[in-house]
Amino acid sequence: MAEITVQPTNDKISFMPASAPSAYPYEALLLVSFGGPEQPDDVMPFLENVTRGRAVPRHRLREVGEHYFARGGRSPINDQCRGLITALRADFDAQGADLPIYWGNRNWHPYLADAVQQMSDDGVRRAAYFVTSMYASYSGCRQYREDLFDSVQRVTEAPALDRVRHGYDHPGFIAAFADATVKALADLGADTDTRLVYVTHSIPTAMARASGIQPDTYVAEHAEVARLVTSAVADRTGRVHEGDLVYCSRSGAPDVPWLVPDVNERLAALRAIGVDSVVVVPIGFVSDHMEVVHDLDTEAAGTAARLGLRYARAATPGTHPAFVAMIRDLVMERAGVERGDRVDPLALGQLDAHWHACPRGCCPNPTASRNALGGSDS
Repeated sequence: MAEITVQPTNDKISFMPASAPSAYPYEALLLVSFGGPEQPDDVMPFLENVTRGRAVPRHRLREVGEHYFARGGRSPINDQCRGLITALRADFDAQGADLPIYWGNRNWHPYLADAVQQMSDDGVRRAAYFVTSMYASYSGCRQYREDLFDSVQRVTEAPALDRVRHGYDHPGFIAAFADATVKALADLGADTDTRLVYVTHSIPTAMARASGIQPDTYVAEHAEVARLVTSAVADRTGRVHEGDLVYCSRSGAPDVPWLVPDVNERLAALRAIGVDSVVVVPIGFVSDHMEVVHDLDTEAAGTAARLGLRYARAATPGTHPAFVAMIRDLVMERAGVERGDRVDPLALGQLDAHWHACPRGCCPNPTASRNALGGSDS
């Protein structure tokens, strides 16, 4: 995949969340995340969960495990989910949204099946679910829906679960990254020559090609976010910064093509053409979990230091108020759709707002046929 250079536009981006309407017909919100180890003994079982069925060599799991052991054997991701739930609870309460919040992970405790069981035990009969992944792809959407389908099958009287659409182009998501990028530029003492390097998780090119319902939706959505954030930064600062879309965290067999350029390779290429400062913006991630703190704060930062390249990393949305309000807005939007209200999705840019129920053929499983929750081909 050739590098993508992002040019700013004149988009005006702001987000002032409205008061929350009724969440009816939903009785709860399920936060769906990836999960991560919380102590050293969890690390290898967690990695085995993540890579099950992919024939990843044991020595490769041990190599990745060292990233966790270097930080005490604990991933930051679960604590960040707890923080997000606390922020959501405060936001919901302030807006009068009486909606209990549950939490389940694909790959570690608390597992999705446990969360679904708890909702059933609590008498919840219908809930919305929000996945902490903002873009279309098998690994970022359908794989979660497959695991949710399996979890629901294991629970007696499981609640009906409706998917909340991806919010990659929601004003709250863009605003959170724009604010973080402006701060990183200021911390760096950056001028207009500072490059914005937008980073997301690499995936196999075949998976990227099959993402969404149009070819290469995964790449197109990231390119659009990069464009929108670039525009918002220019609007806030009065300075235009060129940008690039790059990738991190490649894994898998070396003969399988994945999306490139890698962030470290792109940093070297930028230094070679005279760029002397960069701000890395991790638009593919909603929180500072392991792939951010290792791949960007350790490896990419180390590459920049060796190159003599001034380097700063913008924060992920985390618990930014605009991101938290975005989640509420998307839940209430979904509730309005189910009530039959006229709903105008808040979405920026040149691509269509994401669908709520995934259409047939969206982000297919590349290796097997599995049922998935929340789509026409479930």
